[in-house]
Parts: sequence; C-alpha cells; structure tokens
Amino acid sequence: RRREWEYSVPTRPDPGETPPGVTLKPFGRAEEGPLRLLDRTIRAEVPTWPDMPAEVLVRPGWDPAKYAVATDGHEYVGLLRLTMVTRLPRIGLIAVRADHQRRGIARALLAHTLGALHHVGKEVASAEVTESNLAATGLFESFGARRTGSNLELVIR
Repeated sequence: RRREWEYSVPTRPDPGETPPGVTLKPFGRAEEGPLRLLDRTIRAEVPTWPDMPAEVLVRPGWDPAKYAVATDGHEYVGLLRLTMVTRLPRIGLIAVRADHQRRGIARALLAHTLGALHHVGKEVASAEVTESNLAATGLFESFGARRTGSNLELVIR
C-alpha cells in the first residue's frame, strides 16, 4: 500500500530565514486548541490521510514540547512534530495548510528544528518520508538527508 524512505538528516545552525508574514513558534510554545484545529484542517485537505501514520494525538499527556508551529498572523498554518526515539531525534510529521504551501514554510520549520537540535549537540535526526511525496523528499534531500532504509506496507486483500 505504501513505501516510506528512512532518512538520516544532519543538523546545522538555523539560518533564521522565514517567509514574509510568517512567525515560528518554537517547541513547547504551541497552544493546544489552534494546533488541533490545524491538524483537522490539514487532515481534511489530504485525501490519503488515512494511510498516514502521524497525527496530533488526542489523549491526556499531550505534549506541546514536541511541536514547532508556523503562524501567519494569528492563524497556525504549519507544524512539525519531533520525538525522541532512544537518543535519536525523529521528525515524525511536517505539514503545511494547502493555502500556505509553496511559500517556504516547511523549509523554515525544518531549518528551525535542525538548528535547535544542533544547538543542543545532536548531530543527526531521523525522518520517514512517503515515497510518493516528492515535495517532502526534495525538501529533506536539500538539507543533505541521505536514505538509510525503507519500510514497505503490504495489504492482503
């Protein structure tokens, strides 16, 4: 049903470039209500979302420290979720609302995240990208990410 590329992404200092009118809220600064609204908006825009393994979890213990968000004015327009798998940071989701795509918001979120990880001494992060998502593949590879493996999901019908 789907294949994901596994990537190793080198960290580096954040160049601090964000698109005009966009502000990044660092990890731990996201507000739950607007973040959940952004999650629902993005889910509605992506026809293949049921195939996606990532989501903003709705349960006690929701941790805003895992999310960096991009805002345009007072609206949340993009998000990036970062988790720690053992000692290796894992970029679990990067998404931007359809009406704000192609402006460099995902690039700014990724640069911010890699910069924050670099600042705390992490040399690499991992990420999984759906093979068919050419925009995300291009984005990660433009940051020097290299493929380290893949996952293939098979469905018996």
